[in-house]
Amino acid sequence: MFDDTIAAIATPLGEGGLAVIRVSGKNALAVSDRCFEPVGSRSKKPSAAESHTIHYGKIVRAGQQVDEVLCAVMRSPRTYTREDVVEITCHGGILSTKSVLDTLLESGARLAEPGEFTRRAFLNGRLDLAQAEAVADLIHSRTELALRAANEQLAGKLSQRINQLRDEFMATLAHIEAHIDFPDEDIAPDTREKLEGRLEHGVAFMDELLRTANEGQILRCGIRAAIIGRPNVGKSSLLNQLLGHDRAIVSPIAGTTRDTIEETANVRGIPVVFIDTAGLRVAKDDIESEGIRRSRESLARAELILHVLDGSEPITGEDELLLNEFADKKRILVRNKVDLPVRLLSDGSAFVDVCCITGNGIEQLKDAIKSLVWSGAVNAEMSQVTINSRHQDALRRAREAAQRALDVLRGDSSLELVAADLRESVHAIGEIVGKTTTEDLLDSIFSQFCLGK
Repeated sequence: MFDDTIAAIATPLGEGGLAVIRVSGKNALAVSDRCFEPVGSRSKKPSAAESHTIHYGKIVRAGQQVDEVLCAVMRSPRTYTREDVVEITCHGGILSTKSVLDTLLESGARLAEPGEFTRRAFLNGRLDLAQAEAVADLIHSRTELALRAANEQLAGKLSQRINQLRDEFMATLAHIEAHIDFPDEDIAPDTREKLEGRLEHGVAFMDELLRTANEGQILRCGIRAAIIGRPNVGKSSLLNQLLGHDRAIVSPIAGTTRDTIEETANVRGIPVVFIDTAGLRVAKDDIESEGIRRSRESLARAELILHVLDGSEPITGEDELLLNEFADKKRILVRNKVDLPVRLLSDGSAFVDVCCITGNGIEQLKDAIKSLVWSGAVNAEMSQVTINSRHQDALRRAREAAQRALDVLRGDSSLELVAADLRESVHAIGEIVGKTTTEDLLDSIFSQFCLGK
């Protein structure tokens, strides 16, 4: 499958100034030769061009010009996939881009599958599996912090540490197996102490990584924060203030919001999906009833609740019902309309006071959101925070096996048991960077990529 030549549009679909079509494979130059005609004395056919040069010309199909293009030629192995690669830059119209791609496909290329370029980069040793996943994280980054973290992982900082851990465990395993092969030679006390120290260090390192898994998931996926409250307390106004622009319709008429509205904002470096919900009350019609049903669905999926209360009114029965219903959820109580005389007094609960008309208190609310969902300082200096759920699962299995091996070694039991657990740990660690993997795992990872990547 990976011996053929693939092509795909590498830029987003739609109208734009330019579009790029990428071709990769052992016949990439020959395929491009069949449809690219150089224009000018210095332009050349791809097969005649030097590596990493750009040539002006046109794409021709059945004798007719399809588009005026620039053709970038990159010969293996100094390419993204470590195969011959040609990238054709054409005008960014939907029809012109598709016509160039169709011409390449008619010339002998095959349409790439999702993530196939990056998969080839992995299979050809250009990237390891953790770095390949970082490519997707880079594309989908929604904050500068997430972008920096993805760049660290793409640069191989996480992989370096994982490989170092695996090498240490491999060396320990080799030492253990050597003593299994020569049972007459007991492990010297100082040697046993060193082996235990290596395992202890590895377990501690994995604990450090696992402790930051939650922050890594937040950076990668963000958190969902549902804005709730009874009608007309200022939920939509709060959403607009948090986003910095008018997204939701604001009206003094209770029940204006009939559906959930979702928008993502950068809150102190953390991507937060804010969900403006319909006011929770007894519905007055079928449309409002459906809006409330959807609101409750969103609430079930939310990691955080911003419960908005009207600070200019005493607490109501509706407020108390909602306070009790969501008492077990991670939440922040937001007292709105504090520009008016405050009649909602605290019963010991902590409020964040805001005015959604002037914006007062919004920055303090953002600080409260960050403090509630993120432990410690928000920074991307440590590549550990970029581990995803797949890494987390592999590390958890590796840590459990390593701890078993350490316990057996300390107990002076059979070295065969130590070796078996240590092999299991090494195998799980190798899954992170792709040194031990399966086709099903690769299919699952790369199917989440876009066609051109």
